[in-house]
Amino acid sequence: MKTLAPALLALALSTSLHAQFAQPDGGTVRPGKLPLTWSTGGPKCMEMPEWQVHEYNPDLFILRQSGCTDYEKPFVYLFFGKDRALLYDTGSRKGNLAPTLQHVVHQWMTRNQRTSMPVVVTHSHSHGDHIAGDADIQALKDAAMPIAFIAPTVDAVKTLYNIANWPEQTGSIDLGGRVLDAIPIPGHDTASIALYDRQTGVLLTGDSVYPGRIYIRDFDAFTKSTTRLVEFTKDKPVAHILGCHIEETRTPFLDYPVGTIYQPDEHALELSRGTLLEMQAALATLNGTPKRVAYRDFSLWPSGPAFRAQDGSQNTFKQTQQFQLDHMWDQTKP
Repeated sequence: MKTLAPALLALALSTSLHAQFAQPDGGTVRPGKLPLTWSTGGPKCMEMPEWQVHEYNPDLFILRQSGCTDYEKPFVYLFFGKDRALLYDTGSRKGNLAPTLQHVVHQWMTRNQRTSMPVVVTHSHSHGDHIAGDADIQALKDAAMPIAFIAPTVDAVKTLYNIANWPEQTGSIDLGGRVLDAIPIPGHDTASIALYDRQTGVLLTGDSVYPGRIYIRDFDAFTKSTTRLVEFTKDKPVAHILGCHIEETRTPFLDYPVGTIYQPDEHALELSRGTLLEMQAALATLNGTPKRVAYRDFSLWPSGPAFRAQDGSQNTFKQTQQFQLDHMWDQTKP
């Protein structure tokens, strides 16, 4: 039987002891459940609500925008603490998140016999498919859920999470008996931020780690950010890594074309820390040279004019969108 060399054994122990529990009973991590499948954009858009609301546990909700409203189909996350809630992203175009958010917050207040709950509205990053609902959320006039809106800029994010040295330093926010750690992860976007929930062990990674095409705008910054996530999580329990999109199918290495509305065989949302380690290793093999490479659960997808000129993504998008829009009322038809 092969055994680990002493140095490797010491490394394995140093990176795992504090991230695991002595007994397989969940330790101090508060459990939650994810659905086996998510609603996407069909098969019949007339039957699809604008948002699917999933209760991970009584104080964490995952909301997914319907592909019938926008092909991006982003996920947004809503955490509740004792003193305030935090919303991570506001959705994409035509999402109309405000009434659904208001309904969930009021239902939570009713269940918890509360008369008010302030909501901090923040973002994974500044791209349009994550901030399109900002204006509607800011316009909400609801005395029971006052909104504290945080702009998706580096300066505003640094202030919210008390990050003095961006992007090397981490920060945090206390919702009242619930601390979320904030890890700067620029590379996909200059203002990209990951959140780690100490209560559930859930790590939110925005558009930097998810089952799909990982669009990389600043390759060097993205590589450093991935290492930063690996280092941050090495001594912490990670129940799930949850991003903001699903673009992969359940078939390894195969994604849905850009612009897809209905994804009946899509990959699970959740990833493990193993995916993060695989991404770090993949980036290391490229030695600083951007290249598009497909892995089992994600693809590294450096972007920029040179790549866009080669990949024909605009034509793919137009063809995919046209076909699916033509069939959005009944995707079961050929």
